Amino acid sequence: MVTVAGIYAYAPAIAVLPFVSFLVALLVGRWLPRKGALSGILATLGSLGLSVAMVGHLVLTGEGYDETMYTFVETAETFDLTFGLLIDPLSAAMLVIVSFIAVLVHVFSLGYMNDEDEPGLPRYYAGLGLFTASMLAFVLSSNLLMAFFFFELVGLCSYLLIGHWFREEGPPSGAKKAFLVTRFGDYFFLVGVVGVLATFKTAGFAGENGFPAVAERVLSPEASAEVAVDTFGFAPETWFAVLGLLVLGGVLGKSAQFPFHTWLPDAMEGPTPVSALIHAATMVAAGVFLVARMYGFYALLPTVLAIIAFTGGFTALFAATMAVVKNEIKQVLAYSTISQYGYMMLALGAGGYVAAFFHLTTHAMFKALLFLGAGSVIIAMHHEEDMWLMGGLKDEMRVTYLTFLAGSLALAGIFPFAGFWSKDEVLFEALAHGLESPLLLGGYLMGLAAVFVTAVYTVRMVLLTFHGDPRSDLAADPEAVRWNVKLPLSALGVLAVVAGFLNPVPIQTLTGVHVEFLHDFLDNAASEELLTSAHHYGDLTKEFAGYSTGTVAGGETATVLISAGLSLGLAVAGAVVALRLYGGADPARHTEKLGGLRTLLMHNYYQDEYQVWLAEGLTLGVARAADAFDRGVVDGAVDKVSSVSLLSGYGLRRLQTGIVTNYAALISLSVLALLVAFAAMGGWF
Repeated sequence: MVTVAGIYAYAPAIAVLPFVSFLVALLVGRWLPRKGALSGILATLGSLGLSVAMVGHLVLTGEGYDETMYTFVETAETFDLTFGLLIDPLSAAMLVIVSFIAVLVHVFSLGYMNDEDEPGLPRYYAGLGLFTASMLAFVLSSNLLMAFFFFELVGLCSYLLIGHWFREEGPPSGAKKAFLVTRFGDYFFLVGVVGVLATFKTAGFAGENGFPAVAERVLSPEASAEVAVDTFGFAPETWFAVLGLLVLGGVLGKSAQFPFHTWLPDAMEGPTPVSALIHAATMVAAGVFLVARMYGFYALLPTVLAIIAFTGGFTALFAATMAVVKNEIKQVLAYSTISQYGYMMLALGAGGYVAAFFHLTTHAMFKALLFLGAGSVIIAMHHEEDMWLMGGLKDEMRVTYLTFLAGSLALAGIFPFAGFWSKDEVLFEALAHGLESPLLLGGYLMGLAAVFVTAVYTVRMVLLTFHGDPRSDLAADPEAVRWNVKLPLSALGVLAVVAGFLNPVPIQTLTGVHVEFLHDFLDNAASEELLTSAHHYGDLTKEFAGYSTGTVAGGETATVLISAGLSLGLAVAGAVVALRLYGGADPARHTEKLGGLRTLLMHNYYQDEYQVWLAEGLTLGVARAADAFDRGVVDGAVDKVSSVSLLSGYGLRRLQTGIVTNYAALISLSVLALLVAFAAMGGWF
């Protein structure tokens, strides 16, 4: 019998089980009944069960787990490179989210992918298994170097799955774009990892010897020479900020934040279940999770946090405006994902560690629901994605409609659905500290404006897809969907309604009922000790600890309610605008009246064109100039040095002709040259 204390011995299996399903599908999947789907479902169910057990152990005992499993480089004078597991409230909660969404995606894939004529199913399920295993291993990573390895493997898996239908034109292009854009950000991440190792001699996240704790001691007013680190001639605050920004490059790439957001809409070329996994629980979530994992380090850097907040607020509004004019249902959801992860970055930058993870949790539920709901619609529409060819589906697809509506209301931030609670807490954190920094204030105002725009495009999407009259023959006679599509939708639909009650501070304020499970659970991971550091170095998290632990009172109560009322009012206003514009039986294409603005939004602010110009017009020219310099100057100089004499290299080989008369002539000339030389020397002496 396994004791509760011994449950951590099985922690590696959380990532190993999906990896085994990857091997099964890859090696023998073609001979299995469901081409590897069943092994994937069983493996992810096992990971989910173990993840829930980890959460239960932490709730009961409060004891985490930090263990080195393998050391592959060990030096006495510099640093050790290791693989290890770190299980604390943050990672345990994330493990449950990832494995739960992975289970539902595998089940949904039975209805979406398993057609009789669908090629490459073993490869598809192998990719899902490796993708899930990589993300779970990333979450379990105990140090930054190990996290980087699995961060990259997550990127590789996304490339393989986005390009699953590689025989078509779009998927390979989308896969390459996702890989290249995120690699650009990952280059900065790699440099940051090297910088952290060179500076702190450790890449560990946790404990007194982890680099966040070392950085805190270095910046402490009582710092001594014993905790001195090599900052390469910079002030510690400056150098630590440089390291934080370098790692942030990888975060912006994976989480599709401006300016690295352009890959995500093109990633919609992959199968819809893959989109659900990428957007809700794996690749895009990896960046935000990394900032949360390193929050002990970022909490020491108020300027970097302000940059994170502004970037997040800008991305939230920037992406939301583009979603308003999109015609394909998955494109709307893609820009929605970019926008919602912007809210998470805004919260992290504003000191809202718990708020950011709370929104990550609720977003995972309602965004997985929306993508799978979109997949159900796409099945019914025979893989047509244009919303203007839909309409009238709510009566024909009752389960899909009701669950999709629940997810949409959560996304729009309508009370009492899950997204309302988490988005409100994000905006409250930004408001509470917005006056302390122009960047924070700017991020908050843009995040607030994005609430209205989000409600507009979300309600527009629901109305065009399900309401009104059918606008095509496909919509008039949709194909029925099976239980393996309806079951995941039903489970996620319930969570889209109730998940917000994990952490609703305003409910506690009004009723006095303490139901803040998520706050209480995560407090040990980041609250008091880390926020004390942030308070020392910039006063960024003023009054945050009181809000996080549920002690809102007095003036703060009014602030919470005003913030909630403002965001809810904007969401309702946006929904009303969308209803007025698109609520009729035969909605008009109102966005066409925007003229040049619509063109700008449809072309995504010409960000793709700008990046192509940057790559071809500037970067390629610089690369060619550098190549010419290397060939003509560097390599040319080496070639000249190696051929300065006829007696070496290529010059010497030219003398070996094999013709006797040539050798005789050379000997005669050599003897003559020697006689002349001796005569000249005799004249000198």
